[in-house]
Amino acid sequence: MPVPSASSAESHSRRPAPSSLWRDADFRRLWVGQTASQLGEHASLVVLPLLAVLTLDASAGQLGVLRAVGQAPILLLSLFAGAWVDRWRTRTTMVLTDVGRALTLGAVAAAGLLGMPGLLAFAFAVGALSVFFDVAYQASLVRLVARDQLVRGNSALEGSRSAAQIGGPALGGALVSLLSAPIAAASGALFFALSFLSIRRIRRAETMPERPDEPPRVWGRIHEGLRFVAGDSVLRVVCLASAVFQFSFAALMTVYLLFLPRELHLPGTVVGLALAAAGPGALLGSLLAARLPSRFGYGRVLMCAAALGDGVFLCVPALHGTSAVTVTALLAVGFVFGFGGQLVNVTVMAVRQAVTPDGLQGRAAATITFCGMGLTPLGSLAGGFLAGEWGLRTGLLVTATGMLLSPVVMALSPLARMGRELPAPHGTPPTAGRTGSPDLTRET
Repeated sequence: MPVPSASSAESHSRRPAPSSLWRDADFRRLWVGQTASQLGEHASLVVLPLLAVLTLDASAGQLGVLRAVGQAPILLLSLFAGAWVDRWRTRTTMVLTDVGRALTLGAVAAAGLLGMPGLLAFAFAVGALSVFFDVAYQASLVRLVARDQLVRGNSALEGSRSAAQIGGPALGGALVSLLSAPIAAASGALFFALSFLSIRRIRRAETMPERPDEPPRVWGRIHEGLRFVAGDSVLRVVCLASAVFQFSFAALMTVYLLFLPRELHLPGTVVGLALAAAGPGALLGSLLAARLPSRFGYGRVLMCAAALGDGVFLCVPALHGTSAVTVTALLAVGFVFGFGGQLVNVTVMAVRQAVTPDGLQGRAAATITFCGMGLTPLGSLAGGFLAGEWGLRTGLLVTATGMLLSPVVMALSPLARMGRELPAPHGTPPTAGRTGSPDLTRET
C-alpha cells in the first residue's frame, strides 16, 4: 500500500493538528482572508460593468469586451501562476495580490477620466491578480493543515466561496445603488485590505518544497506541471472531466439564458431567482462534503453527486409556461445543481491535493484550471450555434446530455474506485539538479 514520501511525512509531523480546524487560529485567519477576498472579487464582477454602463455609457459590445478582458487572465496566466506559487510562499503571494487589487480598485474612481481603455486595464489587472490569489489559496491549505484535514478545510473554504458568489454580486449592486459607481468600486478595496490584514497574521511557518540549486526556467516548470497532470491517472481524469463539464456547461448556459425569457417568457426577476437558487444548494454541498466521502467513499460520492447535479438539467426542456409549478421546478433544478456541483468540487479538490506532491500543488491546480476553463469560450459559441440551428429546447437537451459525459468519464476511471481514505501522494516533486518531468510512479 502506498505511503507519503519522507519529506511529506516530515512536513506534516511539524504541523499541529487540532481536533477541530476552527480551533486552529491560523486556519481561521486563512478562512477570513479568503472569504473577504472572494467577496471583493465577486462584488467587483458587478461593480465594474455597472461603472462602465452608468459612468462611461458603454455599449453592449463594449460591455462584452470588458467582461472578456477580465476573464482573459484565466487563459493567459493560470499556468504561470502555478509555476510562481510552487516556488514562493503562498502567504506572500496572497498578501501581495490583495495589496495590488486594493490599490487597483482604489484607483478605479479615475476611470471616468481615463475612459474605457483605463477601465479595461483595471479589469485585466484585477483579473490577473485574482488568478494568482486563487491558485495560491488552494496550495496554501496543503502547506497549512494536516493531510487528514484537507476535506474539512476545503469544505470551509469552498463554502465561503459559494456564499461570496451569492452575496458578492448583491453587495456590489447595493454599493452602486447607495453610492456612485466609482466610489462603490473604490470601497470594494476594503475587502482586499481585510484579506491582507487577516492572512499576514498567520503565524505558522509555511512548509516549502525543496528548490533545486539551478531551477528550470518558467517554461520548464510549466512543462513539469503539464507532464505531471497528464501522466497521473487520477489527475488526468480530473482534468478531462473538468474540460468536458466546462465546455458543456458554457454551452448549456448560453441556451438556458435564452430559453428562460424567450421560450418560458419569464420576467428578469424570476430568471435571477432561478440562477441564484444554485447558491444555497452549493452551501449545503460544501457542508456535507466534509462528512459524506468518509462515510460512503470518495468514488461513490463523486459519481452520485456528478450524475445528480449534471443530470437535473434534463428536466428543463419539458417545462412550459410561467406557472408556479414551472418556477418551483426551476428553483429546484438550480438548488440540486448547486448542491451536486459543489459536492463534486470540494471532493475533487481534496483528492487532487492529496495525490499531488507539495512541490507541484500550484502547477497542478493551475493546469486543471487552464484546461477546464480554457474551453468555456468555445462552449459558449457552440451553445449559440445549437440554439440558432436546432432551436432552444433541442439545444438545451443536447447540452444537458453533454454535461453527463463528465460523470461518465469519472465512472470509467480510478476515481470511481476510491474508498473512504484519501490516496497517498503520487510520484515525487522535482529535486535538485533535475529539470525534466517528475517521476510519476507511486512510492511504496
